Amino acid sequence: MIIGVPAETKTGENRVALTPDGVRELTAHGHQVLVQEGAGEGSSISDREFAVAGATSGSVDDAWGAELVVKVKEPIGEELRRLRADQVLFTYLHLAAAPVVAKALLAAGTTALAYETVQLAGGALPLLAPMSEVAGRMAPQIGAHYLERENGGRGVLLGGAPGVRPARVVVIGAGNVGWNAAWIAQGMEAEVWLLDRDLDRLRFVDQIHKGRILTLASNRGAVERAVAEADLVIGAVLVAGGRAPTVVTEEMVQGMRRGAVIVDMAVDQGGCIETTEATTHDAPVYERHGVIHYAVANVPGAVPQTSTYALTNATLPYVLALAERGVRGAVEHDPALHPGVVTVGGRVTNAAVAEALGEQAADPLEHLPPSGQTAHAACAN
Repeated sequence: MIIGVPAETKTGENRVALTPDGVRELTAHGHQVLVQEGAGEGSSISDREFAVAGATSGSVDDAWGAELVVKVKEPIGEELRRLRADQVLFTYLHLAAAPVVAKALLAAGTTALAYETVQLAGGALPLLAPMSEVAGRMAPQIGAHYLERENGGRGVLLGGAPGVRPARVVVIGAGNVGWNAAWIAQGMEAEVWLLDRDLDRLRFVDQIHKGRILTLASNRGAVERAVAEADLVIGAVLVAGGRAPTVVTEEMVQGMRRGAVIVDMAVDQGGCIETTEATTHDAPVYERHGVIHYAVANVPGAVPQTSTYALTNATLPYVLALAERGVRGAVEHDPALHPGVVTVGGRVTNAAVAEALGEQAADPLEHLPPSGQTAHAACAN
């Protein structure tokens, strides 16, 4: 199979979908990898490194012309016109928060798989996990930066000082993002409150950190009290494939301390804080009700080399499976890929995504062509 790796075009996005090691693995199995010239520069990976690993360097047309296109972020702008019915796209999509992208995929008839909805039997999200870990670990350092007075914050040091109370960090959601955020904030000697509705998850965190992170059952009253007393609030609520629920209302934000900071890591899926509006690395923050809001939708893009290698480590087995077996064969062989298929032939094929978009969900296996046959060819029969 021909696998295309385009350069990312989203503002501030410096990751690339494959590392040279990933290329080497795919070419060793007989597949051709076309990497757009300069695609790895933002991640400090040169065209030469890709070439040594066996990749062919090409234009944006070459990369997008492949049978299987692997990316990091959803297609935007001019990329939407490159979508085709005989193409498989594998990337982060977050369609619940990107209806324009969903509309383009459906209109083109593209078979699209979303990293964030590939799901194991136990509910784990193996392709979201590495970027969640990176984003979670970055959240406290981002919050610490904007708590500095010159950056608009209250002038509070996260770890405090001898005889001086540290910052209070409230993390809402104890999944991969939230747990990592709480872990790093605790390591920076902040006072950390972690809220979640899943008591078993809170027990797990409490056993690991032995009381150094205060765990609280999440409900409206608990969230309202915690947010009102916070210096830094980190939103980390996730619904796989769906739009994030609003957990912190605008009224709660109005009750926060002036100069406090919000870092909404759920912004990719619409945000879990009512006052959230997506921002970019070029203009990452804004002020609302006296509170600094950080809502960059691709936080791991700020540390692209780390993120690119972590992402490829997770995605490579699935990319190889798609290349070796085709989409239908890969889905039939590995049930985790079934919810990963979000659109096929103009139909939404993931239940959570369909609900968020107001569409009816179809079973991807009812619409995917037989292994070795393209969607375009199947439609022609």
